[in-house]
Amino acid sequence: MRRPTILTVDDDPMVSAAIVRDLRSRYGADYRIVRTTSGAEALRILAELALRDQPVALIAADQRMPRMTGIDMLEQARNHAPKAKYLLLTAYADTDVAIKAINDIGLDYYLLKPWDPPEDRLFPVIDDLLSDWRWANPDTTSDVRVIGYRWSDRSYDVKTFLARNHVPYRWFDIERDAEAERLRLLAETP
Repeated sequence: MRRPTILTVDDDPMVSAAIVRDLRSRYGADYRIVRTTSGAEALRILAELALRDQPVALIAADQRMPRMTGIDMLEQARNHAPKAKYLLLTAYADTDVAIKAINDIGLDYYLLKPWDPPEDRLFPVIDDLLSDWRWANPDTTSDVRVIGYRWSDRSYDVKTFLARNHVPYRWFDIERDAEAERLRLLAETP
């Protein structure tokens, strides 16, 4: 299995660099750490990862960002990375919003900034979230995904080609599988 992704979203360059530094030092060997500076950029990256069948283990988003709050971004991220764990980074004044988000969008945890020292405040939280994610998402092979119509000649040709060449694939019927529809919508999003 490819290394799962941890995505960070924070518009403050100093905070963004700090969380990426801390995450890479502890989790860089096992996870791909991706840094973004806006909710829109994060959603674009999540759509690409979903289309490439790249697993997303954790999304850590700042609450206060221009144009899109962290909670709004995490709510939209459910379409792209439904199995990921969601962590909201917030200031003390935003704790009521974070607590409400636990019920409203299924937020897994919120963490107050600053998190220094990370060994005491950041890593135990991330360790727990990643442990839960790994337990719920055991390693799977990275098969080719084929999305099509059951009675389509073209779909049949693609499946036959893959089978004859011993290429493992997963079939998604566009008329029956919700995952096929989700992937189709992601592929059509600009």
